[in-house]
Amino acid sequence: MSGFLLAGPTGLGTSALRLGSRRQEPEEPPAAEPGRSASLHVPPLYCPDAVRDDSALGEEVNERLVAWAEEVGIFQGRLERLRSHNFGRLFMLAHPGCDDADRLLIAARCGLAEWSVDDHWVDEGEDTDPQLLSARLAMAHAVVDPVRLPPAYMGHFEKVVQDEPVLRAFRSALGYLNTIASPTQVARLRHELAVMFVGYGLEAEWRASGRWPAVWEYLLHRYENAFYPCMVLIDPVDGYELPAHEFADARVRRVYLYAGVANVLLNDLYSMHKEDPTDTNLPTVIAAEEKCSLQEAIYRAAAIHDEMMHTVEAECAVLAELGSPQLARYVKGVWNWMGGSKEWHATSPRYNGGS
Repeated sequence: MSGFLLAGPTGLGTSALRLGSRRQEPEEPPAAEPGRSASLHVPPLYCPDAVRDDSALGEEVNERLVAWAEEVGIFQGRLERLRSHNFGRLFMLAHPGCDDADRLLIAARCGLAEWSVDDHWVDEGEDTDPQLLSARLAMAHAVVDPVRLPPAYMGHFEKVVQDEPVLRAFRSALGYLNTIASPTQVARLRHELAVMFVGYGLEAEWRASGRWPAVWEYLLHRYENAFYPCMVLIDPVDGYELPAHEFADARVRRVYLYAGVANVLLNDLYSMHKEDPTDTNLPTVIAAEEKCSLQEAIYRAAAIHDEMMHTVEAECAVLAELGSPQLARYVKGVWNWMGGSKEWHATSPRYNGGS
C-alpha cells in the first residue's frame, strides 16, 4: 500500500528474545546515573513522520482544550503548564485526515480525561496513595459505562462525581463524543478505558508493594496501559466507521494492539528525562533485570520498539490490501497516528525541558 515502506514481515526477533531470556527478578530498581537528564541519549526511533503540521489548527484546539479543563476542574493550578504541553497539537498531528477543530477537540477532551487519571491520581495531585486508586478507578468506570442505581442511592454516586474533577471530565468528554460517534464506536472506547483501568491497577500494586516487575510483566502491562483509548477514535474523528467484523478480526486487533504498545514504548523513551528514576518504564526495568547501565537499557528498549514497528508496518500493509476500503483507511490512520504522536513527543515541553 502506498505510504508503507515495507521492511518485510518481522517479529520480536533474537535481540528481544535475548532480553527476555537472561533474568533473575531484581528486588530493587536501578540507581539513577549521575547527571541523568544531561547524559541520557534516545537514539532515532523507527517511526513515520507526521503527515500534517497545522500550527494554527493545533493552537485553536489547545486553547479550547485548556478552557474545557478549567470548566470541568481538572489541572487546577496547573493550567499554564497544561497549555504549554500543547495537547491540542498532539490531536492535530495524530488525526491528519480531519481539519475540523470541533471534532479534534472531542478527541482531545477524551484524551485529556484519560491523562488526568495519571496526573491527578497516580503521579501528582493532593493524594496519590496507590491504595486509593482501585476505588477511584471503580468510580471512573461507573461514569464511563454509566451506572444505574436505585433512585434512593443514585444521589450518593452523583455527589462523588460532582466532587471529583476527573470524574466530571470523563462524563463531559463522553457526552461530547456521543455527538459524532456511533453507539458501537463509543462502546469501543468504553472497552479500551476499562482495560486501561486494569493496567493502572497493576501499576498501583507495584507501587504499594515496592515490587519491581520483570521485563515480560512490564510489557504485558503496556498491553493494558497504552494509547488504545486515543487510537480507537481514529475512525469517528475522521467521519467514518470501521465495520464491526473487521474491528473485531483477530488480525486487525493484533496489529492495533502492537501499534499501541510500540507507541507507548516511544513514550517511555521520550519521558525518561522528566520521570523519577524509580518510576517503572521499559528502560528502567531492563536496567534492573539485565544489570546494565540505564543508557544501555535505553538502546535495548529502542531496539524492541523498532522491531515492533517493522512488524506493525508489514502487517498494516497486508491488511490494507486484503480488507475493505474502510480497513485500508483505518490502518493508514493507525500509521499516521503513530507519526503524529512521535512528532508531539519529540517537541512537547512535557518531555523536552518545559515547565
